[in-house]
Amino acid sequence: MDKKTVRAAAAQIAPDLTSREKTIARVLETIREAASRGAELIVFPETFVPWYPYFSFVLPPVLSGRDHIRLYEEAVTVPSPATDAVAAAAREHGIVVLLGINERDHGTLYNTQLLFDADGTLILKRRKITPTFHERMIWGQGDGSGLKVVDSAVGRIGALACWEHYNPLARYALMAQHEEIHLAQFPGSLVGPIFADQMEVTIRHHALESGCFVINSTGWLTPEQIQSITPDPGLQKALTGGCMTAIISPEGKHLAPPITEGEGILIADLDMSLIVKRKRMMDSVGHYARPELLHLVLNDRPTAPMVTPAAHPLPERTQTRIDTDGHENPSLDRNADQRVAVLRG
Repeated sequence: MDKKTVRAAAAQIAPDLTSREKTIARVLETIREAASRGAELIVFPETFVPWYPYFSFVLPPVLSGRDHIRLYEEAVTVPSPATDAVAAAAREHGIVVLLGINERDHGTLYNTQLLFDADGTLILKRRKITPTFHERMIWGQGDGSGLKVVDSAVGRIGALACWEHYNPLARYALMAQHEEIHLAQFPGSLVGPIFADQMEVTIRHHALESGCFVINSTGWLTPEQIQSITPDPGLQKALTGGCMTAIISPEGKHLAPPITEGEGILIADLDMSLIVKRKRMMDSVGHYARPELLHLVLNDRPTAPMVTPAAHPLPERTQTRIDTDGHENPSLDRNADQRVAVLRG
């Protein structure tokens, strides 16, 4: 990491609940504003485009079909004009962008995080590995191929969405790849104040444990938007609070007062020397680790509903040959024969 200081931004804004294009317009406007304030990195809320499926939290499945289909119609394919527009904005302003989207892949939606580098290149596309509670009716599951840290213009970046942060092995997978800046996304405007309190504990703990910076973004719903989702005053309470847009240092400290209500862009400067200051004392994947006792095994291969032998050759099998009396004879193992020949050579 050559940069000594990185100016980071976290956006807490409302989507447009009527149109993907209008929400993308809000994204592009916010990128321009953050860049005008010197930001080199900006994080948007979870599945911000076209919007987070708040309806699934307050409506029973039998009544959610219309809203679910509308989400399909407004969802983002990758690549598409929507992603091209964000890539162009990142390139124009020289800013790294993490955008949360509802990704449509044929008949399935995914909670997807897109990371664009400062030159507009899409350097990470990952899907939330396990949707939470009501979300399981909306999204499919991601795989381990997205649990990776990538190099960017501002440093080594890893990302997780919402309650993936409660999966310690998912977090450790990124820690073991030495992330310097961790990007987190939550929906916001959900559950109530207790959600914001839990979120703060979670992101501060990860910053301490990983010895990295954490930039977290949550979304915001206006009172009018809440009323459009449900007319029930009791259920409307479930769509308030839960906002904690924050930037945390490797020492677990807020680098600016968090945004917990309303819209805004939080900006703070990341002193990258704090990473070494923290890890000198406690490096969870280095001198403080005991890999001979405890270590993580990650399956980072992409999954697919169909594979072909040409694309994915079958592994060579060890074959044990059979004696004429029908018993296995290890001495006739072809692989063993080859090993003996090598040893004799």
